[in-house]
Amino acid sequence: MPRIGIVFDRLRSEEKMLQKAAAGMGHDAVMTDAKITQFDTDGQAPDLGDVVLERCVSHFRGLYFASCLEFLGVPSVNSSAVSHLCGNKMLTTLQLKRSGVPTPRTLFAFSQEAAAECIERAGYPMVIKPVIGSWGRGVMKVADRDTMDAVIEVRALSDTPHDRIYYLQEVVKRPPRDIRVVTVGERPVAAMYRRSSGGFKTNVAAGADPEPCEITGELEDVAAAASRAVGGGILGVDLMEDEARGLVVHEVNSTVEFRGLATVARRDIPREMVEFAVGMAQR
Repeated sequence: MPRIGIVFDRLRSEEKMLQKAAAGMGHDAVMTDAKITQFDTDGQAPDLGDVVLERCVSHFRGLYFASCLEFLGVPSVNSSAVSHLCGNKMLTTLQLKRSGVPTPRTLFAFSQEAAAECIERAGYPMVIKPVIGSWGRGVMKVADRDTMDAVIEVRALSDTPHDRIYYLQEVVKRPPRDIRVVTVGERPVAAMYRRSSGGFKTNVAAGADPEPCEITGELEDVAAAASRAVGGGILGVDLMEDEARGLVVHEVNSTVEFRGLATVARRDIPREMVEFAVGMAQR
């Protein structure tokens, strides 16, 4: 029986659910804290299991950990390539658009001046997002020039490399909710509506309420196409219901949180994930 590695940097409910699912299926679960793990290109490799579910909260920690796993020849879910792509909203959007997956209109700029000009030309309101980040942090609706000036001023103060990349997206005309679909091996296994708790953000981490969502033929097709576009694996595909265009994909998450979805899903999400990892180990 393959041994299932679960790598984390914060032990959350999801990692405990995966550990329980693996044990219930008769697999040893090797729990590894990435923060205290070391790799040596000329030394003995750490015991991480036969296949690893990489579950780090930190995008960069998880990305580089997956790269080390691949160096050791240990299958990683997800791969470093998928993590790199999905961890950057700009790269994800470009890949989705290139693959013909419906997405909101998105604009990019690479300086304060260009960003201000870009949004003035496109028209208010728009949503500005950090290219790297999760849980809705740093996502803001820009309603006017004063708000845009304030965003630019804050970014000028922090001035990290990613602060100089401006990701601007249209405000989609939709119900006060979005849809999270978990795909496993490009196959949608569960979906939920995330209803806004008052603002425009629909992240469960920001207070949105999960509600059951039926996986229709359209939802299945769009979510599967998004998963294929970024390389597949275990993913969280986030979609909005545009009044005019139907479903559009605005994000794909490579280390998907599913605690909220598990409360309303009909299928056993952690078991599906473990089964996928076992299949990878047996290839």
